[in-house]
Amino acid sequence: MERVIIVGVDRSARSRAAADWAAREALLRGLPLRVVHVAPPGGPDPVEQWPYRPETVADRVVAELTERHPELTALSTHLTGTPAAALDTMAEEADLVVLGLRGEGGHAGIALGSTASALATRCARPVVLVPGTFADEEPAGRADGVTLGIDARDPAGDAVDLAFEAARLRGARLHAVHVWTLPARAARWPFAVPEEDRAVWEDDEVQHLSDALRPWRGKYPDVDVLEDVVLLPAAKALAHAAGNSGLVVVGRRSGGTALALLRHTRCPVAVVPS
Repeated sequence: MERVIIVGVDRSARSRAAADWAAREALLRGLPLRVVHVAPPGGPDPVEQWPYRPETVADRVVAELTERHPELTALSTHLTGTPAAALDTMAEEADLVVLGLRGEGGHAGIALGSTASALATRCARPVVLVPGTFADEEPAGRADGVTLGIDARDPAGDAVDLAFEAARLRGARLHAVHVWTLPARAARWPFAVPEEDRAVWEDDEVQHLSDALRPWRGKYPDVDVLEDVVLLPAAKALAHAAGNSGLVVVGRRSGGTALALLRHTRCPVAVVPS
């Protein structure tokens, strides 16, 4: 089976920004890119076909991408059906599935569209959700850095591996963020947590993170890793770290963390199934 990156597109500027990110990632990984447009059964009314017909959407995106990236190998695919279901089926042969946060039918007040949300929560392959449009400025900080959200006590191995590989390909530092909370008994204490106790608990979390990352440090010896233990809610901690990153990687079993994070960060977020 040929390795490939899939990007879902429509007529929106948001999907073109996602397609451009996918093209750059395909070049970085040395993989072909498959540009997929899924139209609903029956198609739109003629007036809704502006600026071009649904069956030409993917072809036009491929033409734009190959003009911008002449070395890119890209193929177009036009399908009819429900976008989430069609892309989910195609994803079985993909290294990554890439989407904008919402499509042409999304409303300005909705941060995440239904197709992106469905694939992020059920797709069998890693899904990268790309915010913004071409009009947006580049995110602040190191655009090539990679941030990993990791549960040091039960690391999602596929997410950790993807993050290390992404950092290796970019020659970038990996920022591994493990969030923790005070023990439940601390909330019942009638006084503030002594600094000595807090330091002991934090040292224990630091050791857990170091132990969790050790196998991947051995597998990727050239990747520079910053280990970070943070006493904050996960989405808030990762959103803060994303200010210095071009990609955030989280495991799907982190629950709503990825979806909450997408409302607060301007860099792409990869959601990786276990």
